[in-house]
Amino acid sequence: MKYRFCFTGLLLLAALLCMAAPVKATRIKDLANIEGVRDNQLMGYGLVIGLNGTGDDIKKSIFTKQAIINIIKRMGMALPEATFQQIKTKNVAAVMVTSQLPPFARPGSPIDIQISSIGDASSLSGGTLLMTPLKGPDGSTYAVAQGPLAVGGISFGGKAAKAQKNFTTSGRVTGGAIVERAVNYALPSSGNILFQLRETDFTTASRMADAINGHFGAGTAKSIDSRTVSAVKPVGFQGDMVTFISDLESIEVAPDGPAKIVVNERTGTIVMGQDVRISTVAVSHGNLNLVISESTEVSQPNPLAAGTTVATTKTTLSAVEEEGNLVVLPMGINLGEIARALNAIGATPRDLIAIFQAIKAAGALQGELVIL
Repeated sequence: MKYRFCFTGLLLLAALLCMAAPVKATRIKDLANIEGVRDNQLMGYGLVIGLNGTGDDIKKSIFTKQAIINIIKRMGMALPEATFQQIKTKNVAAVMVTSQLPPFARPGSPIDIQISSIGDASSLSGGTLLMTPLKGPDGSTYAVAQGPLAVGGISFGGKAAKAQKNFTTSGRVTGGAIVERAVNYALPSSGNILFQLRETDFTTASRMADAINGHFGAGTAKSIDSRTVSAVKPVGFQGDMVTFISDLESIEVAPDGPAKIVVNERTGTIVMGQDVRISTVAVSHGNLNLVISESTEVSQPNPLAAGTTVATTKTTLSAVEEEGNLVVLPMGINLGEIARALNAIGATPRDLIAIFQAIKAAGALQGELVIL
């Protein structure tokens, strides 16, 4: 009998462990960035050539015409000023070129570029970007871009009709720019490394520091504030900062965050976090449908009888009010129970937005209501 009770207890414990919800953990590399290790934005002004009559109108886009003149002069072609004024090409478009310079990019490394028209060009399909210097906020050139565009759209038609799929005034060149200058930054060989959380939260920062200390030993990390966690390289990683960061970023942490409900009344979108809770509240839902219809009745005399045809308008008014359903939501229910309870009363997404606003106004919503 004793062994039977022990066996039954083990089965019950195993069932409870199987029913327990697993803790959702996330790697540190997905939660935080190393301070100083980031992308840098680059931008440049250039010309796209080789367009099939879909470029800028030179008469309207003065900056495109001036850019063409500058390129011709730069190539050493000495033409009279009157000749420049007669340029009427439609195969050129002025564009802005943007890119992201990744961290630790060295000279000679290729990076992707995005090209967008700034004139009145109708399409950049089939065009080629001329050599364009890409500069940073300090005005220095960090990369040079050039190459044929890949436009993910088509556009064709005539004067009376036009068909278009996706956008044809922007394109992309994979590896279309070559890095010419690197951003001076090096990982410290010793000292502290600061991690910046992507989402500010004191609980997540504390859990992250505890997880690092549990993996490398006490005193390795500490949370400075709700966004910053400082970590010092242990003695066992002498001179090998990359290996230390790699091991540190693979540590898993259960992130936390405030309870939020985000609603967009324009699109009827509702997103609720898993930690949203409400106090005991009663919700009633009902709709009033008012229908007004008009019909024309025609009265005409019998054949060969005196009189004229008379038309009268008849208006019918009907009001239908659905029965209000009163649902009591108990305290502390979770996200799934909230959704099932509100769906049970037939609430549409727009109705749910009004219901959540009323629950928040009543002080029963334990969380933040964000309206976009």
